[in-house]
Amino acid sequence: MKRSEEKEMMDLPGNPSWLLEEDLANLRVFNRHFGGYRSALRGVQRLIDDKKLDRFSLLDVGTGSGDIPAGLAGWARSRGIGASFTALEAEPVTVAAAARQTRAYPEINLVRGDGLAPPFQSASFDFVLASQFLHHFSENHIVTLLKTWSGIARRAIIISDLVRHPVAYYGISALTKLFTRNVMTLTDAPLSVHRAFTITEWGELFRRAGVGRVEIFSVFPFRMLALIEVGA
Repeated sequence: MKRSEEKEMMDLPGNPSWLLEEDLANLRVFNRHFGGYRSALRGVQRLIDDKKLDRFSLLDVGTGSGDIPAGLAGWARSRGIGASFTALEAEPVTVAAAARQTRAYPEINLVRGDGLAPPFQSASFDFVLASQFLHHFSENHIVTLLKTWSGIARRAIIISDLVRHPVAYYGISALTKLFTRNVMTLTDAPLSVHRAFTITEWGELFRRAGVGRVEIFSVFPFRMLALIEVGA
């Protein structure tokens, strides 16, 4: 499959708030059951264990509903690890949804802002996380984003995203038709796969960015986890 350049509905202006909120609820289900949360947790846990940290700070760029940092906050609590999270999101309806999802976690600070120009100083966080965010952008924009985030992260950038594959594309197309009638989910779920990269292509993008040593892992089903050690 050749990568699609078509914009997802979520990225277009003027969507009704109820349509977006329903789509966000569907995405939370997908993250919980199809590896979104598991992939992000695997990356954070590996870095924490490798570096033997008892506390850390993390910026989640394009946080969506905030369910990923909420899950990570619960995990950190269960491990007795001190953690602070900043969840960055630009879309106002999505920010409101994230506020509801994270209100039980005072360690999560929600900020409305643009991932292309994060409003933070250099080396503000131990880790920068982007979960299912980068596939929304062109290759040149992805390289620019990684270089930008490398200035904000003290230790590593964590990328968790989709892998483009025909089985994933047709599988999610069929599944969403059984699962929902939300037109945004029905459109964007398969399109997200079509806009994603293969494992090899992801690796080439990370090498182009040249911001640090990269480890890439395949995560079931059809996901990629990359750990980029900043400056290494």
